[in-house]
Amino acid sequence: MIKPDPKLLELLVCPLTKTTLEYNDAESELISKVAKLAYPIRDGIPVMIVSEARELEAKEISK
Repeated sequence: MIKPDPKLLELLVCPLTKTTLEYNDAESELISKVAKLAYPIRDGIPVMIVSEARELEAKEISK
């Protein structure tokens, strides 16, 4: 698995809410708790498309 550049992750925000994102290394996702979405990272590249994101479950948001 290719990990994304940490400097790139610092610059990214949720395209829907413009809020900061949390990196989930275990799932290779960027989490937007405000939008309740998880954006996938594929081959080290964050896919920042709302339609590609999965909806978070309530237990994932409260972490």
